[in-house]
Amino acid sequence: MSRDAVVIWLAQGLGSGRASKAPGTWGSLVGMAWAALLMSTGNPWLLWGAALAGVAGAVWVSGEAERILGSHDPGSVVIDEIVAIPLCFAVPWWSRAVGGGSHEGGVGLLGGWPWWLPCLVFVLFRVFDIAKPWPVRQAQRLPGGWGVVADDVLAALWVNAVLLLVVR
Repeated sequence: MSRDAVVIWLAQGLGSGRASKAPGTWGSLVGMAWAALLMSTGNPWLLWGAALAGVAGAVWVSGEAERILGSHDPGSVVIDEIVAIPLCFAVPWWSRAVGGGSHEGGVGLLGGWPWWLPCLVFVLFRVFDIAKPWPVRQAQRLPGGWGVVADDVLAALWVNAVLLLVVR
């Protein structure tokens, strides 16, 4: 497999971005699996370290994918959705830590949270990623991979803003 083929495979979310309908939604589902894997460790340092490294890696991969595909923010590139989803869980993790709750022993996305919380995170992320409220849409104008990834990171911040209201 060539370097370019590996970059495209990663950028397209291990193939999830090749879905003919709603590739961003499929990529977000892969992101939920990525978040579940990170949260299943019960280690917040690993979760946030891997999440931030994922964002940095996605900036590079997305920029390379744009170059290879000759298009700005192609719809098939979904690594941005994948790496942003774990960031959507910042408020629940923070509220559990401040509230004295444990991150240990949780499995996947539920990990002691109500069943509806991951569903709410997923729906909110898709809404903010599609609607692109300020400054999400504006972030897409950033050059290269920064523009591809920044809007999804900002959508994750919007999710956390809403979750602040829900968790309290």
